[in-house]
Amino acid sequence: MLKEFKDFAMKGNLVDIAVGFVMGAAFKSVVTSFTGGIVSPLIGLLFNSDLKDLKYIIKEGVADDAGKVVGEVAVLYGDFLTNVIDFIIVAFVMFMMIKGINATKKKEEPAPEEPKGPSQEDLLAEIRDLLAKK
Repeated sequence: MLKEFKDFAMKGNLVDIAVGFVMGAAFKSVVTSFTGGIVSPLIGLLFNSDLKDLKYIIKEGVADDAGKVVGEVAVLYGDFLTNVIDFIIVAFVMFMMIKGINATKKKEEPAPEEPKGPSQEDLLAEIRDLLAKK
């Protein structure tokens, strides 16, 4: 059973998936910092607030003794929009990577086979037989 698991775990596809998963997770953090640190503030210029901080308050909260607002009910649409932008960027880059990988795989495919018909040896044998009959 251990040998079967080792064979399964070391198959090329599984290792490729694991490497892709780790790279995707690392890339996601890069994209998150890009949208959170660059895109969000630039879009937030339109709203005079950081995009991540945009929210629709349904019920006002009350400030406690420490000055922290408690009891507020709000729809955090700015955070949602930031995550949607993150997703679109990651999905687009992954699409481009897969498209590039597929393009290289197509180049590696073997050339199409020649049309089927009699081979050179068959034709020579036929000519020999025709000459022998004369």
